[in-house]
Amino acid sequence: MGFVSLLVVALMPVVEVLLVVLLGAYLASGRCNLLTAAARADINRVVYAVFTPALMLASLARTVTLQDAISWWFMPVNIGIIFLTGGVLGWVVVLLLRPPQHLRGLVVASCSAANFGNLLLIVIPAVCREDGNPFGGGDICTDRGLSYASFSMALGGLYIWTHTNSVMKRSSEIYRKTMIAHEIHDPKDSLVRSEEERWKQDAEEDDGDEEDGVVSLPSESSSGVHEKLLTPLLPTGDHQRSGCSNNTSGNSMWDKLKHGTHQIVEELTAPPTVGAVLGFIVGVVPWLRYTFVGNDAPLRVVQDSLKLLGDAAVPCVTLILGGNLTKGVRKTTVSRWVIAAIICVRYVILPMVGVVVIKSARTLGFLPPDPLYQYVLMLQFALPPAMSIGTMAQLYDVAQEECSVIFLWTYLIAALAVTAWSTVFMSILAA
Repeated sequence: MGFVSLLVVALMPVVEVLLVVLLGAYLASGRCNLLTAAARADINRVVYAVFTPALMLASLARTVTLQDAISWWFMPVNIGIIFLTGGVLGWVVVLLLRPPQHLRGLVVASCSAANFGNLLLIVIPAVCREDGNPFGGGDICTDRGLSYASFSMALGGLYIWTHTNSVMKRSSEIYRKTMIAHEIHDPKDSLVRSEEERWKQDAEEDDGDEEDGVVSLPSESSSGVHEKLLTPLLPTGDHQRSGCSNNTSGNSMWDKLKHGTHQIVEELTAPPTVGAVLGFIVGVVPWLRYTFVGNDAPLRVVQDSLKLLGDAAVPCVTLILGGNLTKGVRKTTVSRWVIAAIICVRYVILPMVGVVVIKSARTLGFLPPDPLYQYVLMLQFALPPAMSIGTMAQLYDVAQEECSVIFLWTYLIAALAVTAWSTVFMSILAA
């Protein structure tokens, strides 16, 4: 498989994502004004509570069997290594570059959480269709590749909606507490202004942006309004704690333990996580699989309906990403050094770690002999950040503009980085 052919294969999925992002940016611009900030928030609710769980459930139930789950045991370990290594490197970036408080969770999330789903679902079948690839051709290669990619997407979603969601949520809570403390100690701050004055200022800012063809997202001064919008998604306890005084310092160790356990349970019961767990159960339990999956399954209409809902997750998230970009390009506060550090972690350090990890695992006999499976494991180290991070940024009203700018640059660089590392990975496996 030549470099030019591989370049075309690797460029196609990234170009598709960028085209949908540009469409989202146009829909949110002042020229069109269709994908407003309120609309993006509402769509995010649906993506979080309906589309993503349906995607996880339908994908795992259809592609993963008990035998596959046993033979592919190293894939969840591999993704865990990516999250651990990327998270550590992300905190190193935070410690060295000292970004603003509201960006720290975003930096860690961008370094640790990758796009384990839709990019692999496009790249792997495209590689299998190319003549001369080292994995064979035809439907056999495509079917195996789709199974690996679907398993990767489900496992990645499980990690993302537990670990990454917790990081972004915690970052939002810390930032809001810092802002509240700052407003209390600063009598000139916006805290003393009435709610009508805040809305007036936001409306003036939006009008100014519309004159330039750009629709602004809600400002930080309207965080209270956004908190009300997001209340159905945020746990009641967290919503109440966001405005209470710091009287928890005297809590006992038992209260802190209960609070930590409650937080863990909340993350594990998030709708995307529940969807992934249910899909895994349906896939590995034979009688459940025969009931829901297959042309002869008596309840196949349920599986088909879930797949129909899940197919809407990726385009909705990508459109929202483009909509958030309209403000992020002009008003972002993210440093170019932070962007460069994230790109370095994602496309230089992590892929090199991946080569070492997979070659070591293959030498120790931990991996099946299928080179396509090993290729997918390596490619997981070289993917751009997960688009679900944008959903979380919108969900918790933190670093939305900066997230869009980081995504713009990381996905542009991905066109070259994924191509280059794909060539390296194939040469290693073909040796």
